[in-house]
Amino acid sequence: MSNEVLKAIQYRRTVNQNSFTDQDISKEDIVTILEAANAAPTHKRTQPWRFVVFQKEGLNRLGAELARIYKTTTPAEKYTEVAEQNMAKKATMSKVAIAIIVNYTGDVPEWEELAATACAVQNMWLAAHSLGIGGYWATPGLINHLGPFLDLAGNQKCVGLFYLGHHESEAREPVRSPIEEKVRWED
Repeated sequence: MSNEVLKAIQYRRTVNQNSFTDQDISKEDIVTILEAANAAPTHKRTQPWRFVVFQKEGLNRLGAELARIYKTTTPAEKYTEVAEQNMAKKATMSKVAIAIIVNYTGDVPEWEELAATACAVQNMWLAAHSLGIGGYWATPGLINHLGPFLDLAGNQKCVGLFYLGHHESEAREPVRSPIEEKVRWED
């Protein structure tokens, strides 16, 4: 495949924290990734995506908040100290974590705002991939409790955390079932 955009779409993949290195991500690269997100399509130009970027000490605060939420919202019979520690560790194993927020405007149906935000995240993923940065979109149930920590307005909702880091994992072939199994042609 010679087209670089199509190649990036085909080979972009999830890269988890256990593959991240200690190399920092430059502010320039973070801004490039966010600018790519900002170029996503949006109905009526509502541009509903919002982001909160955590790095360095911000990652420690995010990790502590995730651990606190886990501890206070998990029923005693399901709670484990190891899981609480892992909530904090996930954030601090990344060089950058970006809270993904949908800003519901009321100008279009909510699903359109969510879809536009998902397009923004895909653009972030492709931009990160093109820069040699790995990442993934995490959607733990804890995000439903991050509103006060993120200082969200009543019309906003956190729909995930995008973890980023330089990595040393090997490229691999994408695993997808054939498109022929997913399309019906009506001629």
